[in-house]
Amino acid sequence: MLGAGGALEHRVFADFPALLRAGDVLVLNETRVVRARLRVKLSGGGDGELLLLRPRARAGFDPAAREWLALVRPGRKLRTGARIEAGEAGATIVGVLDDGPRIVRFDDGLDVGALLECHGEVPLPPYVVPRGAGAAEADALRAQRYQTVFARVPGSVAAPTASLHFTDEILAEIRARGVTIVPLVLDVGIATFRPMNGATIDEHVMHAERYAIPAATAAALAAARRDGRRVVAAGTTVLRALEGAALRDGAVQAGEAETDLFVTPGFAFRVVDALLTNFHLPRSTLLVLVSAFSGYARVRAAYREAIEREYRFFSFGDAMFVERA
Repeated sequence: MLGAGGALEHRVFADFPALLRAGDVLVLNETRVVRARLRVKLSGGGDGELLLLRPRARAGFDPAAREWLALVRPGRKLRTGARIEAGEAGATIVGVLDDGPRIVRFDDGLDVGALLECHGEVPLPPYVVPRGAGAAEADALRAQRYQTVFARVPGSVAAPTASLHFTDEILAEIRARGVTIVPLVLDVGIATFRPMNGATIDEHVMHAERYAIPAATAAALAAARRDGRRVVAAGTTVLRALEGAALRDGAVQAGEAETDLFVTPGFAFRVVDALLTNFHLPRSTLLVLVSAFSGYARVRAAYREAIEREYRFFSFGDAMFVERA
């Protein structure tokens, strides 16, 4: 825990409910990771891989969509015009975007939802997938664990990892302490996990991600701001959705939209008072966001201590709870 005064405390996640206050509003991301990774056969021979990011024509997950944006491997072979087969289904690469993703058009009459359900894989990060004989059962277990306990709405290609720590028992204890829990959905896509490659953060361009905020959530947040109660974001995806929805006039607007918000130092936070988040890697937009939220020097000191104490990073790593500087 990194408090507003800069003091560091070391806790376990079972202590998280005790860090909340009666009257707080805790916001969760109910997105669900879809089976978006497809192993494919190339028409010229050899194997490849697609990671379906989103339908081309709309932001939300739509299994009826025919054209999709996708990351591919190997990129040198999957260029415009390339034909591929996934299971019994066929598809064509019909375009290449400037920053690398392909436009994939599946053959007419194909049920993409059924294809993903039958042949797709949950796109687990490579560091949690054991390779070699006997790994199938372990893969299935990790795929199951790579969903939050409140995952409900399909649409993400990566989990909102800070929320992987929650259990039903911890959520019940949070509610018993007088904390209001409200949902939203942000589809975690390439914007969340794409590393920064420029020399400065100003050179990085964020991809847009879809979010949906229920009217009841927006009303609960408005009441909390009016009463001076804290808004706590469970994860950077929640923070980006809330702050993106409040850019126009400072109030969180209900409804569905997209945000390409890149939170950098100097950003004026209007909604979120405290943030639960995992430890992030260098050159990531997520680390920039946390530094902007809680202060670069304070976050740097916390990371230094986390490294000395051998805290775990990555998706199944440790978490931190930070208050706004």
